[in-house]
Amino acid sequence: MAATESKEIWIHIAGLDQFKVSLKDKAEEKAYRQAEKKLNDVWSKYAAKYRKNSSNESIMAMVAFKFALTVVSADARNDAVASFLKEFERQLDEIVVKI
Repeated sequence: MAATESKEIWIHIAGLDQFKVSLKDKAEEKAYRQAEKKLNDVWSKYAAKYRKNSSNESIMAMVAFKFALTVVSADARNDAVASFLKEFERQLDEIVVKI
């Protein structure tokens, strides 16, 4: 895909109306397709487990919550790594100054 060329793809989630997204490059399409697949996989598992007693909206809320919890957990891990790296850099600076 050329730098100025834009591509559009259709995303299908949970049997709902599909929607179109514009992409900047091929790597972005791969990420979108992976997200689409992951969401549909979780949707399928939750729907199979809860469809008897829950509406599609309730099931989608559960799926959304699962993904939100994943983001919060990833953010916490990223913050821990950032803190570790900051402290590591500080200690490394002290060592370099002593040398």
